[in-house]
Amino acid sequence: MPRILVTGANGQIGSELVAALRARHGHRAVVALDLEAPRQNGVDAPSVVGDVRDRALLEDTMATHDIDVVYHLASLLSATGEQHPNRAWDVNMTGLKHVLDLAKERGLRVFWPSSIAVFGPSTPRTDTPQRTVLDPATMYGVTKRSGELLCQYYHRRYGVDVRSLRYPGLISYQTVPGGGTTDYAIDMYRAAARSEPYVCFLSAGTRLPMMYMPDALRATLDLMDAPAAALSVRDSYNLTAFSFSAEELAAHLQERVDGFSVTYRPDERQHIADNWPATIDDSAARADWGWAPRYDLAAMTDDMLAHLRDRVEA
Repeated sequence: MPRILVTGANGQIGSELVAALRARHGHRAVVALDLEAPRQNGVDAPSVVGDVRDRALLEDTMATHDIDVVYHLASLLSATGEQHPNRAWDVNMTGLKHVLDLAKERGLRVFWPSSIAVFGPSTPRTDTPQRTVLDPATMYGVTKRSGELLCQYYHRRYGVDVRSLRYPGLISYQTVPGGGTTDYAIDMYRAAARSEPYVCFLSAGTRLPMMYMPDALRATLDLMDAPAAALSVRDSYNLTAFSFSAEELAAHLQERVDGFSVTYRPDERQHIADNWPATIDDSAARADWGWAPRYDLAAMTDDMLAHLRDRVEA
């Protein structure tokens, strides 16, 4: 049985990934690390409070719990990173470097998430290919592309088995938005479930790649389960499920929620979104380890509303 460390365990991905890993491997096999005590911990579920920039803490945690797999998720996201660029570089890069150095020394397997933020204004916006121009326009994107190259270097130079996905916008009913540009979609779903009007911080026609969290978790676990010899990409795999615009999402919600209204007041996050792709080519992931999404926009919308309405009524 693997012994697993998840950093950023309180985040949007981390909170649900920890639960999925514990369901698969048992509570005691998964150590949750974050700046605050992980909220999802049970009595027998180990956790650590700390900062991923603290190498000694990471090293002690790995030794104490005999860790052999790390899901290193701790990161500042796009909009937050633009507000605090120095902190974004420090958190996103220092933490990753510590994890990769310890993985080299201890023979660990590592998962690290990248993002569509690695793309930029010179990148083809339609069917963005796996290998293309990468010129990120945000500090978050800069750290993600730098991290991709660092992961690839540690694999080539030291043989570290590090794997990565370029997540699109991720949508979940379980956690509140955490400072990402694509979080408008989660905000819109939550407003619709409460039958409240929504003011969108992106323009109506802004189209971005998206994915429902159950598919994102499955993609992550499937990638980590794949044979190393099958993987042709060691910086980060393109990944997507579907793309939609803000007004298309609003239309899906208006079909299901009587009287739901959306107005559009783009703010500084619009500039970030304008530099990201509209659609993604993830054929390398499909060919190498059999990736395929299970949810489309309609199925995701029905499931999101059902869960969010249950929470409103509770």
